[in-house]
Amino acid sequence: MDLIYKEERNNFLNRFVDELDIPDSYYDLAEKRYESIGKWLGRSESLVSDYKPLIYTQGSFRLGIPVKPINDIDEYDIDLVCELDMSKNDLSQKELKEKIGFEIKKYAEANNMKSPVEEGKRCWTLNYSDNAEFHMDILPAIPDEEGLMILLEKSNFTERMKSELVKFAIAITDINSRFYDSISENWLSSNPKGYCEWFKSRMIIKMNEAKLKIVAKSKNYAKIEDVPDYKAKTPLQRVIQILKRHRDIM
Repeated sequence: MDLIYKEERNNFLNRFVDELDIPDSYYDLAEKRYESIGKWLGRSESLVSDYKPLIYTQGSFRLGIPVKPINDIDEYDIDLVCELDMSKNDLSQKELKEKIGFEIKKYAEANNMKSPVEEGKRCWTLNYSDNAEFHMDILPAIPDEEGLMILLEKSNFTERMKSELVKFAIAITDINSRFYDSISENWLSSNPKGYCEWFKSRMIIKMNEAKLKIVAKSKNYAKIEDVPDYKAKTPLQRVIQILKRHRDIM
């Protein structure tokens, strides 16, 4: 009886979380959009082309835990990082933010985007008005391995975490920083890539199991390496998606 109940419960939870998943097409569309932004920033006429602009996702899309908006008013929120190959000695947070903001506004203009680009405390926001109903928050950043290492020296992180994940660290802009207008070592530090690598390490076995099931049922994938991460879900990701929906409702 307990086994039957457990199976029914698991089936219910799986069906429930399947309803929370966003369509695969949105992953594809989001990828095309941020790659388009990256090409724009890297074009020869760009203010930042000399600094090897790198665009990549962070947050729920990168971790594979986005959920559908709870109503028609809400939008899909795609968080991006725009990382330039510069140092804190080259410019202030304000200068970095304004350089990237200038190009993002030019991008919106060139693509006839109806909604104006919005400036947030840390990001620039591109609002899309098509049926996809999502916006992109673009966070200006520069590499900051040294800055994060200093912070970790004061923490209890393991040496492995320091050596393997700190290399992905970034320094980010923040309007509310009292050092915003000046060249300074005092930037906020973040590490979305490093966090994602740690997150994946917590579920690698279950992720591979999920991909194996997809390969067994699919004609499109010959091995697990061919399966995009977003197509496979682990219990860790599912639990977080359920908690996020609980947050939305409450």
